[in-house]
Amino acid sequence: MRVADLALETFEALDANRGRSALTILGIVIGISAVIAMTSLIGGIQESLVSELGLNQARLIYINVWGDHPLTFDDLDKIQANVSGYEFVTGTTMGGGEVSSATNQASATIQGVKAEYFAAAGVKMVQGRAFTEAEEASGSMMVVLDQSSLKTLFGDPEAQVVGQTLRMGNDNYSIIGVSEADGIMWGDSVRMYMPYRTCVTRVTGWDYIGEVLGFAREGEDIDALVTRTENYLGSYFQMTPEEREENIYVYSMKSIADQLGATMMSFSVLMTAIASISLLVGGIGIMNMMLTNVTERIREIGLRKALGARSSDITKQFLLESVLLCLAGGLIGIIMGYLAALALSGVASGIAETGEIHPVISPSTVLLATGICIAIGIIFGYGPARRAAKLDPVESLHYQ
Repeated sequence: MRVADLALETFEALDANRGRSALTILGIVIGISAVIAMTSLIGGIQESLVSELGLNQARLIYINVWGDHPLTFDDLDKIQANVSGYEFVTGTTMGGGEVSSATNQASATIQGVKAEYFAAAGVKMVQGRAFTEAEEASGSMMVVLDQSSLKTLFGDPEAQVVGQTLRMGNDNYSIIGVSEADGIMWGDSVRMYMPYRTCVTRVTGWDYIGEVLGFAREGEDIDALVTRTENYLGSYFQMTPEEREENIYVYSMKSIADQLGATMMSFSVLMTAIASISLLVGGIGIMNMMLTNVTERIREIGLRKALGARSSDITKQFLLESVLLCLAGGLIGIIMGYLAALALSGVASGIAETGEIHPVISPSTVLLATGICIAIGIIFGYGPARRAAKLDPVESLHYQ
């Protein structure tokens, strides 16, 4: 039997039972659409989070030393000089106070940073600029506000505030920039960045580094750099192995991104496993329909065999019908799944408030879904197809 004839007969057979075919593939549609929706949504969330981290932040290493070992910038210079692989090592200090604009007053969380901090931490400016190394070294009276603080201090989250003045204690500070909100809920509290030297002399009164950030050179092995940093700090502070484990904590943004990827992959596998239940139900529905088709078309099968059709031709015809049903369900499922992912992404974007999430559907996912549909068609269609092929043509022609 020619392939064209086989395909034509298959389409005619399916077209004769449109309603039954549509209901039969419903399980396949639901299963494939669930797989596509979940994998696309998870891929979109992962891409959004990774983009928030930024390429530079993959080179960022956080260094924490607890206990009776406060770090100073002299210590940071030694880390950079003795641990190969860092482009620079910087630090921040934290303070607080009451800050007021021309119209409002609020408590403020102040982060004293050096100029390189903004590039290392991936802080993006939406208004104005960050301060320079010279301005930081001279203790300039200036601040960079977090965007989420605009409504609290100025009553408008879109207020243009560069050049305006904030007052804290007896000092006035000029606003030179506004940074993009980091997604952390600060309530009515104001967050701002201040030159490190200004923060030490005007706010905290101590030269103590609360957080250390190392920025690795491009192409550096981040995991190896983390290990070298831990070993150096243990030797530098003459700690025992037990003290190192308790007081030294060094981690990279790369490790966080890797953990995020692993978590998303596990969640995707779990969702796919759950959706597979619908595919199993759909496969059983396909088998049931094909068995019904074989019963209804016994005389047709007998006639085909009497006219010279081989058992393999009958098997191919019924297998092709099963596979086409599954492929049709898969195609509809892919389209519906992507539409569902678009809708869910909109909801997730509104809830997260960290940027717009776009579903990501990869070619490998589509190919996997297509392969699953073909496999289901073959696995669940083979039994009915072989049953049809084994029918005796004489008995089939006498079947009522």
